[in-house]
Amino acid sequence: MDALDDLDLRVSGCRACPRLVDWREEVARTKRAAFADQTYWGRPVPGFGPPDARLLIIGLAPAAHGGNRTGRMFTGDRSGDVLYQALYDVGLASQPTSVAADDGLELYGVRVTAPVHCAPPENKPTPGERETCRPWLVQELRLLRPTVRAVVVLGAFGWQATLPALAEAGWRVPRPRPAFGHGVRVGIDGSDGSVAGGGDGGPDGGGGPAGLDLFGCFHVSQRNTFTGKLTPAMLREVLSTAARAAGLGK
Repeated sequence: MDALDDLDLRVSGCRACPRLVDWREEVARTKRAAFADQTYWGRPVPGFGPPDARLLIIGLAPAAHGGNRTGRMFTGDRSGDVLYQALYDVGLASQPTSVAADDGLELYGVRVTAPVHCAPPENKPTPGERETCRPWLVQELRLLRPTVRAVVVLGAFGWQATLPALAEAGWRVPRPRPAFGHGVRVGIDGSDGSVAGGGDGGPDGGGGPAGLDLFGCFHVSQRNTFTGKLTPAMLREVLSTAARAAGLGK
C-alpha cells in the first residue's frame, strides 16, 4: 500500500464532525427510492485518481446519493455526469460516465478530491467543518507535490479551502489572497522559488514543492449547469487549459 492509499483509507474512517457523521449515515440507512436495493457507502469519500497526478481537481463535498452512495468522488450523480463527460472529451478520462466505483473508469494524470469528504445536509458544509477536514487536503497535497503542476477548484467554497491548504502544504500563496472567479488563473510559487510551470520537485516528495497554476471554475452543480451559468464548453476550456499547464496532453 502506498502513502496515498493509506491516506485514503484513513480518510474513509474519519468521524470528526458529528453533524456530518449523523447525516451521511442516516442517508445510507433511509436511501433514495431509486436506490433502495443498493448498499450505500455511507462514509467519508476519499480522493480518486493516480498517485502521480499532474492535475488535481478540487470540488465541494460528496453528494448524499452520489459519492455517499457509491464511495467515489462525483460518481453516481448529475454533477459527476457533467465533470467526467468533460474530462473524457478533453482526453483525461477513459470513459464519459461514472456510475459505480467498479465501472472501470480511469483518469489520466488527474486526481479528483474535495475539501470536505462527507456528504453534508443540503450540500452545505459549514466553514467549521471545512476547517476540520482541511488537514486531509493538506496531506493529500503534500503527497502529490512531486508531480502536481495545476489545480482546478470548482466553486468559491473549495477555493477558500484550497488557498490555506496550499500554504500549509508548502506553496507560496500570494497576499492578499486572490479572489475566486470562473476562468481565473493564478501562478503559485513553490517554496524552492520555482514558479508555476517551472521545474519538477523531488522524485519522492523530498524538499519543497515546485510551482503550480491554480484555476477557478464554476462548480458543476445542477444549479449552475441547468441555468447555463456553466456550460460544457466553459468547463472543457478550463480543463484543457489546466491540462496544458500541467503538462498533460497536447
